[in-house]
Amino acid sequence: MKVLSSLASMKRRHEDCQVVKRKGTLYVICKTNPKFKARQGTTRGTKLSKKGVK
Repeated sequence: MKVLSSLASMKRRHEDCQVVKRKGTLYVICKTNPKFKARQGTTRGTKLSKKGVK
């Protein structure tokens, strides 16, 4: 999954790509071609936010 600062180009990459917002993070998901997955935004509420917390 690519972590991007802008999802404008990723939205138009494939006709089956969808932009989904979950817990404040924008995701581009594509069921027909999973290599087009992308994420933008905060990591709060994900596994990545718990990294290094003890």
